[in-house]
Amino acid sequence: MDSALKIALGYHQHRGETERTLFVGRSRAYHGVNFGGVSVGGIPNVKKWYPNQLRTAHIRDTHDLERNAFSRGQPAHGAEFADGLLDVIKEHGAESIAAVIVEPVAGSTGVLVPPQGYLERLRAICSEHGILLIFDEVITAFGRVGTGSAAERFGITPDMITFAKGVNSASVPLGGVAVSGAICDLFYEKAPDKAIDFFHGYTYSGHPLAMAAGLAAQRVYKEEKLFSKAIELEDAFADALHSLRDAPHVIDVRNYGLMGAVELRPRDGVPPGTRAYDALGSAFHDHDMLIRVTGDIIAVSPPLIVAAEQIAEIAARLRKVLQDLD
Repeated sequence: MDSALKIALGYHQHRGETERTLFVGRSRAYHGVNFGGVSVGGIPNVKKWYPNQLRTAHIRDTHDLERNAFSRGQPAHGAEFADGLLDVIKEHGAESIAAVIVEPVAGSTGVLVPPQGYLERLRAICSEHGILLIFDEVITAFGRVGTGSAAERFGITPDMITFAKGVNSASVPLGGVAVSGAICDLFYEKAPDKAIDFFHGYTYSGHPLAMAAGLAAQRVYKEEKLFSKAIELEDAFADALHSLRDAPHVIDVRNYGLMGAVELRPRDGVPPGTRAYDALGSAFHDHDMLIRVTGDIIAVSPPLIVAAEQIAEIAARLRKVLQDLD
């Protein structure tokens, strides 16, 4: 994320639009714990201890439980939430905004699927006002939603895509930023002769072990046709998750590709998250299953090699976990 934000700043500097330094993120967004990611992220507990952050503004997230509960795939309501960017433009001026950063499907805060038309509207606003659009696809890229990237699945072309995790099945740390040809060409054009065009890098950038793991993972994806698995299994996955609609404490189920979430009603009189935390412990100790929770949301994201019968087993065990909860 820091790399992408630096590229965005450099792009506008090269174009002479030096006032474009404001970044726009979303509430309930997670972009890592680097300074840039913390700044544009929207999780209060990640941000609160670190006051020296980048200059940012935030628009609301897309979660709308009242209108979109139990949606299969993209919810019908909420495209207008993208217009929050117009409010930021009105307040700060488009000429001050460098980039907008969103996860196509927000992962860490509970699998928040974008409403129909939302990403299209966001792309249109950014294009109209000269603002770069960055997709954080650390979770969604490399098969999680059935294609090489969520951008491809949704039919939206951002200006940059950040990626990691699935690029080499997370066997060793590796991440990167894909940029548009226009951005890349500008950096090449503006670089002095025989000079570094983008003066940036980390100690372990291009590490041969990480790159070898990336190449090996890509071969496996291709040979086993794993990118398409999320689409092939999407209906079975949705059926299995949504079968939990009548399970105890469930107030929402949502899914996209091989990403899903089961949201639980918070307990009265205690901080949110205790019910899902107890579900995590029950799943691990009593039902031989590892789940991930955020607040009172159980995130479900099986490996791309999962089979339909294993998806059904996941749902069956989750039902038992929910029946055990008070």
